Amino acid sequence: MAAEAQHIAVIGGGWAGCTAAVELTQAGHQVTLFEASRQLGGRARRVDINEIALDNGQHILLGAYNQTLQMMRKVGIDPASAMLRLPLQMCYPADSGGMTFTAPRLPAPLHLLFALWRAQGLERQDKLALARFSSAARWMGWQLHDDCSVSTLLERFDQTDRLIRLMWRPLCIAALNTRPEHASAQVFLAVLRDSLGARRRASDMLLPRLDLSSLFPQRAAAFIEERGGNVESGCSIRQLRRNGEQWQLQGNDANLDFDAVVIATPPETAATLLDGSADAALLATLRSFEYEPITTCYLQYASDTRLPRPFFALLDDPENAGKNVDDTAAWGQFVFDRGQLDPTQAGLLAVVISASSAAIQAGHEELAKAVAAQLAATFKQPQLAAPSWTKVISEKRATFACTPGLVRPANDSGLDKLMLAGDYTASDYPATLESAVRSGKQAAQELLVQLR
Repeated sequence: MAAEAQHIAVIGGGWAGCTAAVELTQAGHQVTLFEASRQLGGRARRVDINEIALDNGQHILLGAYNQTLQMMRKVGIDPASAMLRLPLQMCYPADSGGMTFTAPRLPAPLHLLFALWRAQGLERQDKLALARFSSAARWMGWQLHDDCSVSTLLERFDQTDRLIRLMWRPLCIAALNTRPEHASAQVFLAVLRDSLGARRRASDMLLPRLDLSSLFPQRAAAFIEERGGNVESGCSIRQLRRNGEQWQLQGNDANLDFDAVVIATPPETAATLLDGSADAALLATLRSFEYEPITTCYLQYASDTRLPRPFFALLDDPENAGKNVDDTAAWGQFVFDRGQLDPTQAGLLAVVISASSAAIQAGHEELAKAVAAQLAATFKQPQLAAPSWTKVISEKRATFACTPGLVRPANDSGLDKLMLAGDYTASDYPATLESAVRSGKQAAQELLVQLR
């Protein structure tokens, strides 16, 4: 317990804000968590559509997400039961022109060597290129002297066109939500370092069985309230200003004073709240981010519809989309069988399209038709072209564009007892749940130092 409990406001109920609020509550402070929407979770939350609980985006977590897993356990979530743990894999449907790459449950790096040796759909030169890249990255300590694009990095190490298309490109887009020609090679290497370059369990893929709000944010809210804190959903904070030794929050119909604040909103919202308080450089940085969307297309089929695996990679070829019926379907990058994660969702498939600006231009209805056609052609099952219903959910600002040399602000705003938290703050990770949790924890730790 803290020597003297302080009243602390956390603005934003996403994963970063929930983490900061839990950490500060555990330290013995009186925390109030404010969230503008009715549902906690931010850009990783549940949405209720026609009495069906969906996620605003299908997620894969990694075994390397140590702090996320620790936070889940802290608030009473057992990751082993809440998520399906699978070995590292990049598997395409049979006869689709892809590959099958699955790591066995062996100690690192043997699991990758055996996966590479057994991989189907890769030629000898592809396997040698992958081995060469992995060895060189380890030798470099997963670090670059100067950041560059992922495409440039792959070109430097003579990666084959087939390997880029089947592995590096989909991994880059999935992890950074930025296409390889524009994505930061250094951030991509950091992700590979903590997954491919770490112990075997770190490379495991974790698929949530629970909806994203239940996976952490709702239990975080219960943790806070059970210890005397408050969670105010549907409460938008419009302005923040200094009021003597305290910070005054203006929102809804009340002005409230707090001893300290953590702003865990998107960066442009943080800039609005800090306008008039923070220095010009910080405000400019917060307003400088560009964003990429992520779109998830849900398709409901008969309850006995089941894929051979819980998820597959898909060949996406948007450059040729629109030339004919088959090509129009080539947008989805991964498909998930929700019924294998939650039996109540039998027959529901979720198709993810990262960096989806081009995909959503024709509208949600056309995209759903294209994805259904893609599934029917890929799995050679014509009935998949006619789902009973579809729902497209697109987060237009799902993540920041993770470009080379991107400037990201520190957690410390430079203002007394005011911290920033979010997946956009300074980190070697892209915008992921893990970077959000890390940022929330770091913001809380730095604030606790100031409060001593």
